[in-house]
Amino acid sequence: MAKELLKGNEAMAEAAIRAGLQAYFGYPITPQTELLEHMARRMPELNRVFLQAESEVAAINMVYGAASTGVRVMTSSSSPGASLMMEGISYIAASEVPCVIVDVMRGGPGLGNIAPAQGDYFQVVKGGGHGDFRSIVLAPATVQEAIDLTYQAFDLAERYRVVVFVLTDGNVGQLMEPAELPPMRPVERPGRERRAPAWALRGAAGRPKHVISSIYLQPENGEAFNLKLQAKFREIEQHEVRYHEHAVADADLIVVGFGTAGRVAQTAVKQARAVGKRVGFFRPISLFPFPKPRLAELAATTREFLVVEMNSGQMVEDVRLAVEGRVPVRFFGRMGGVVPYPDEILAEIERQLGQPVYA
Repeated sequence: MAKELLKGNEAMAEAAIRAGLQAYFGYPITPQTELLEHMARRMPELNRVFLQAESEVAAINMVYGAASTGVRVMTSSSSPGASLMMEGISYIAASEVPCVIVDVMRGGPGLGNIAPAQGDYFQVVKGGGHGDFRSIVLAPATVQEAIDLTYQAFDLAERYRVVVFVLTDGNVGQLMEPAELPPMRPVERPGRERRAPAWALRGAAGRPKHVISSIYLQPENGEAFNLKLQAKFREIEQHEVRYHEHAVADADLIVVGFGTAGRVAQTAVKQARAVGKRVGFFRPISLFPFPKPRLAELAATTREFLVVEMNSGQMVEDVRLAVEGRVPVRFFGRMGGVVPYPDEILAEIERQLGQPVYA
């Protein structure tokens, strides 16, 4: 297929539709509203379910209900809206029903602003909601990557029966780039339904009763269920790590960033390499599972790391845990919706190397 000039939000929406999305529930909030608007047009055209809920709280609970029937379901929001969804996300995770959530991050805390930021890392990557659960979290840096990861997210959600987040920011959501859309997958039609998952609620005729619930009144039962969840998360950590790296083999300093911050940081690293500086770049694509093993390997070959984020320092904690104190891990961040420039990161690289980048 030929590439088209696509906007990030609309591209993610169309990728979800082509992945076989059957129901979308959401509420408008900038800078992700174009995603909802695209769904509002395309889903009825294809005779699929679109519903603008009265709030983010309502939307996530509609997702919960639809996901319990085994269909492909999704919502999207931005930072304050994602916060409102967290209780429902915890219920969904504890019920082991699959769904996909797109979070297009904006400046915060509070209402903040509509500029791109990365302050949702703790909220989304460290569980999201109460209890000992994790979501798979995928962080694109380009429109093409946003398309590909959204398309894959539904397969991952169903494979592990988990919540999968596509965690991006207002920059990726709003920018336009040439990208290629995936093929359209078939979806269920009345009278032509695929075999429902064994756990799904599809009516009780001819089968034992199914119950989907997240309540365990006996603590021992709750612990047994939590142990089952932890085993599943360990399996995800074994098989679903994703990352991109550049020029790390001989690097004295490795710059680490995700999403837009990673994209800007890679530009700075390429500029530093062009004048002979031994600087490498590492971008986690899966924020959970985090690429800890690879970072641990790199800690044995580099002298230090510099983590660049559009927040006050959140992913840097995971980098430090992965490195386990073997080399220094520095941090450079911009907050409140400010996107760093490559020159700023170059200046920070220079400070860390202790020598001018442009000698």
